[in-house]
Amino acid sequence: MRQFSKDHKTLIKNFGALSVLQGLNMVLPLVTLPYVLRVLGTEKYGVIVIANSLLAYFQSFTDFSFNITATRDVAVHRHSSRMLSHIYSRVLSTKTILVLISFLLFLPVVLLVPQFAANKVVFLLTFPALAGYALFPEWFFQGMEEMKYITILSACIKIFFTICIFIFIRRESDFFLYPLFNAFGYIGAGLFAQYLLITRYKLHFRFIGLSKIGGVLKTNFNIFINQFLPNLYNNSTTFLLGLIAGNAAVGVYGAAKSLIEAANTFVSILSRVFFPFLNRNSGAFNKFRKLMLLTGFVLFVGICTLSKPITILFHLKGANAVWTLCILALSVPFMAMYYCYGTNYFIVKREDRLVMKNTVYASIAGFIMAFPLIMGFSGIGAALNLVIARGMMGIGLWWKYKTYKK
Repeated sequence: MRQFSKDHKTLIKNFGALSVLQGLNMVLPLVTLPYVLRVLGTEKYGVIVIANSLLAYFQSFTDFSFNITATRDVAVHRHSSRMLSHIYSRVLSTKTILVLISFLLFLPVVLLVPQFAANKVVFLLTFPALAGYALFPEWFFQGMEEMKYITILSACIKIFFTICIFIFIRRESDFFLYPLFNAFGYIGAGLFAQYLLITRYKLHFRFIGLSKIGGVLKTNFNIFINQFLPNLYNNSTTFLLGLIAGNAAVGVYGAAKSLIEAANTFVSILSRVFFPFLNRNSGAFNKFRKLMLLTGFVLFVGICTLSKPITILFHLKGANAVWTLCILALSVPFMAMYYCYGTNYFIVKREDRLVMKNTVYASIAGFIMAFPLIMGFSGIGAALNLVIARGMMGIGLWWKYKTYKK
């Protein structure tokens, strides 16, 4: 009973800490996005969205599923300082190499694609944020169930970024400052987090060598594919919309999507809070499942109900803005299903390959469907494509769960 009570206190503490972060994720976009759209316009904001979408490919590549595998390893070995230092060295060594490879790929893509080269300053100022992402050890704090550090450091990033937007971005020509401030925030938080790991947790870094890094990449490959392939429908949808319909269409779609992703972040927080706990207490899955699915449904209904005032508040103009927002909102319950049955059931049970195959099929289907849907329906088609792909991911894992239980 004492352990049960301790686990519940830990869950409540971590959920409270990440709820503060979720509050910032919800409130700060409400403050900054209308201002950014008004000052920069949807076209310039669309350039920023495309640059961030390109970086997201490399962010997933650099992470290489450590947010799952390293979190799982830390949760299991949390009481062994020797093993924690080994995990730390393994992750940081691998990420360092992957960031270097990313830059060697990112630079020619920006310079050789005419649409990117026309705004190369914005793209190049976006890239340093990747170093901040790589340095920030969210996987460690999550595995140790010390979510307060994630909350404090992430809050510092967002508050710094928000203040800089209002102080320095005054006209359309200032749009290159947007990615610069974002990068500064993540690099600063990443460096301070590394300082915490070394001083508070007494972790020691030793470069593990290229041959061992190859072994790490091989071990993580199945979950990496599962984490990376959603970029096929997610970021590729944004790219195709920009190429076919222009930066302004991407600006409206990207703004609506950022609001939906704030809701998805809340679902993700529940997943992240329970993931270490369920690795130790798999019997609690049924209660967690009900909570996740109910949360996803309530968020979907709430967004659709308030869709009209939301589009007015955020300066989302156009006849299809409300429809785009409502369609994208349907992705929230689907992502709740994915986090529930994928991350917190099958991956906990080490069924990494099963989750990977489901993601592969949904991502490839989403990538193929993106072309006709965007060609035929522009921003509405982009929203439909995202929802269909996420629906395939969530419903597919639910179906696997039903048959697996039998």
